[in-house]
Amino acid sequence: MRPARALIDLQALRHNYQLARDVTGAKALAVIKADAYGHGAVRVAQALEAEADGFAVACIEEALELRAAGIRAPVLLLEGFFEADELALIIEHDFWCVVHSLWQLEAIEQAALSKPLTIWLKLDSGMHRVGLHPKDYHEAYQRLLASGKVAKIVLMSHFARADELDCTSSNEQVAVFEAARQGLAAEVSLRNSPAVLGWPSVSSDWVRPGIMLYGATPFGEDQALAARLQPVMTLESKVICVRELPAGEPVGYGARFVTPKPMRIGVVAMGYADGYPRHAPTGTPVLVAGQRSQLLGRVSMDMLCVDLTDVPQAGLGSTVELWGKNILASDIAVAADTIPYQIFCNLRRVPRLYIGA
Repeated sequence: MRPARALIDLQALRHNYQLARDVTGAKALAVIKADAYGHGAVRVAQALEAEADGFAVACIEEALELRAAGIRAPVLLLEGFFEADELALIIEHDFWCVVHSLWQLEAIEQAALSKPLTIWLKLDSGMHRVGLHPKDYHEAYQRLLASGKVAKIVLMSHFARADELDCTSSNEQVAVFEAARQGLAAEVSLRNSPAVLGWPSVSSDWVRPGIMLYGATPFGEDQALAARLQPVMTLESKVICVRELPAGEPVGYGARFVTPKPMRIGVVAMGYADGYPRHAPTGTPVLVAGQRSQLLGRVSMDMLCVDLTDVPQAGLGSTVELWGKNILASDIAVAADTIPYQIFCNLRRVPRLYIGA
């Protein structure tokens, strides 16, 4: 069997969820959209269900997968519904639903519903992606109440730049939100992972930890609370071939790396078809046989090369950590000019092995 695999540490997952709860004193929806950022939504939900206040997914397809697996906890649809006929499924499966557009509000008003909905009413406080305009927010709240089709409303918005700790944008968005919700008596949800970790002054009855659940920092610099996160995924494989090369020899496609001296090269069963970033350059860190080393040359579809020259204990069959508890996914993301969110979400073809259940 091909040795590439992803180890998912469920105990670390629970630690990170509890950190979000502890530092905010708020209720927390575990964000498990996109197959729990590549970690496996069903297994992540099963690991957290006993303690989680609920879960958040992007769409109804992801929510239905959880219900089919027996997850009975609240599930919030972060993008709401895309067609009015989804409301019947939302009612049937007792999903919570974001309303971010006036057409969704109108669809609820016109629908014949067998029981009332729990709605998270989203304000566009400055990100300008989805969300109601501030001038429409108060009226939308009142219309939902007047419809008789809503049991509860939570007021929410989303930060565009909370991962920039020296940026005033988040404070500006809070001010817009507070002005728009003035006079509305309802719970509030503002804080995503970077706001949970880096913006303690922001008040929120509900928080929505996403990337922090999986143990990766959302910040580009060191941050005290982020340093307490525990990496959940360890992507590893093994050395499947060892080459002894003299100076001046090219390694991999395009001869992007040429040996400057005699070198010992290990070929690893891992490539961009597994989700390892193709644009990770020479020098990207790896851990080989417990010792830090580096990637060499261009990443191929199924294989990549690493430097074994100064790792004498490494050889055929040696374990290679591509990211995990020793090589942070955020460091790989920086090297490949991407973000840890994409690093995790791109995982594919690699079997997941769950530990710490």
